[in-house]
Amino acid sequence: MPNSSSSPATTANGHRAMTITAPKHEPDNPDGAAIDDEQIAAWRAFLRAHSLMLRQIGEDLEQEGLPPLAWYDVLWALYEAPERRLQNYELADAVLLSRSGLSRLVDRIAGAGLVRRSQCPGDRRGVHIELTDDGVETLGRMWPVYARGIAEHFIPALGKHSCTVREAFESVAASVGGDLPAGC
Repeated sequence: MPNSSSSPATTANGHRAMTITAPKHEPDNPDGAAIDDEQIAAWRAFLRAHSLMLRQIGEDLEQEGLPPLAWYDVLWALYEAPERRLQNYELADAVLLSRSGLSRLVDRIAGAGLVRRSQCPGDRRGVHIELTDDGVETLGRMWPVYARGIAEHFIPALGKHSCTVREAFESVAASVGGDLPAGC
C-alpha cells in the first residue's frame, strides 16, 4: 500500500510551506516505478519551462500583431508537407491535436486566408488542408519572433548539450509511441 506524508517547512524568505512527499511504491509492487525527488524535480522543471516558453513566445507574437503560436505549428506542418497540403488526420498527428480541436483551429486560420480546404482526389469524404501564399508569408513573419524566443531563453540553457537534450527528448517520445528520428 502506498505511503505518503506531508510536513510543514519554512521557505528561504521565512514563509511556511507544505512539503508533500510522493507516495512510495512498496517492494511487492513490481509494476510501481521508483521515482526519486530529483527525477520529480526534473519533470516539474521541464513542464514549467515548456509552459513559460510557450507563453512568452505567444506574448511576443501578439505584441508584433501576429497570429497565435498554435497557428505557427499548423502553418509549419503544412509548409513541410509535400505540395504544402495534408489530410485532416495527418495534420492532427503533425501538430498533436485532436481532430475536433484541429477543425476549430483550421476554421480560424482559413478565415484569415492562410489555409484552405480542398477535396482529396478520388476520396469524396477526404479533405486536404492546403497552405496558401498568404500562409507562407505569415509563417515567414512569425519565424523571426519565434526564433528570437528560442535563442534568448532556450539555447543559452543548453550550452554544448543540445545533442544530449535532443536525444533524451526523442527517447521519451519513442517510449510513448512517437516516431521522431533518433540521434544527432
